[in-house]
Amino acid sequence: MPNLMLNRLDRYLIRQFWVILGIAILGFLSIFIIVDLIENLDRFMDNKVPSKVVLRYYVYTLPYFISIGLPMAVLISTVFSLGSMVKRNEWTAMKASGISLYRIALPLIICGVILSGISFLLDNKLVAYGNEKRFEIDRDYVKRKSRHKLKNTLKDIFLQKNSSTHISLSKYYIQKTIGYDLTMVDLGQLTIRERIDAKKITWNSDSSKWSVSDFSIRQFNQDGLETNVMIGSKDSLMNLGFIPNDIQQQARKPDELDYFRLTERIVQLKENGVDTVKWEVTRYIKISFAFTNLIVILCGIPLVVLKEKNSLSFGAGASVFVIFGYYALIKFGQSLGFKGVVEPLASAWLGNIIFIIAGILLFWRSKT
Repeated sequence: MPNLMLNRLDRYLIRQFWVILGIAILGFLSIFIIVDLIENLDRFMDNKVPSKVVLRYYVYTLPYFISIGLPMAVLISTVFSLGSMVKRNEWTAMKASGISLYRIALPLIICGVILSGISFLLDNKLVAYGNEKRFEIDRDYVKRKSRHKLKNTLKDIFLQKNSSTHISLSKYYIQKTIGYDLTMVDLGQLTIRERIDAKKITWNSDSSKWSVSDFSIRQFNQDGLETNVMIGSKDSLMNLGFIPNDIQQQARKPDELDYFRLTERIVQLKENGVDTVKWEVTRYIKISFAFTNLIVILCGIPLVVLKEKNSLSFGAGASVFVIFGYYALIKFGQSLGFKGVVEPLASAWLGNIIFIIAGILLFWRSKT
């Protein structure tokens, strides 16, 4: 009989949680879209952006809005689903029946684990894809006052086309498709096979090749000894094995890449001897931030039952502090990681660790 009662209670609590979560997400989505549309309306009208394109822009923006609103919606859902039970004295009756807070929290914590997995997939699949598409719309249609402009000048560029070819440029101008101080090295298993150096390279769209000036091409034998040298001062068209779009990928910031592409990028940068601290911090945050949904549930449950007489008002007020405090710690840990004060992994998980400990302590205080 107790097991049957708990199963019914679990279904009742889970149903309440998901219904309130759905309503909260719809509410946040409506607010985000209206505010963003008001902010961008003059830009769309000034540039005469077609209504179909505007609609497509917001379809691509939906995953991002869901991602940023989900933790807040989860916290609200936790507070109101459990708070309504406390307000109706259902929690008092359950305590009298010997049901512990830990048992009540179990279905909500399971929901938090599921939502954390969904959040990770959402951020690293739909959000990354949607951001890329809406940024393209912004740059193509909203030519004036665009908020998503790529950097025009790149410095200290490193590319790796395959396991043996390494490319570096000291500077590259995206719009002009001009690069300076090219070094291109073809490495064998043990020794260098070929090296190309050039003062300047310019993309020739007609031939789909690079116009290379002030260059030298050196070839080496298996012993690493130079066997052939070609030096040229005049412009020569060459197929260097990469195109301007490959270089433009350097303009993408770490937080614009999903976890998987970010991992590939870090491997490439490390192989070229580039400092990857900021990239690693961002990658770890993409994992740690997914656990936000579980952590806000862990902190939200005891906030509701700590003060049973004012469960909803106290829980709602405290939840605001929880969510903003958590975000502040995430940013604080990120800045420590960027500056190299702490290791990338520790910086990304600083906020999570502190709030998990806080949640456990709150549970311990409210269990009786």
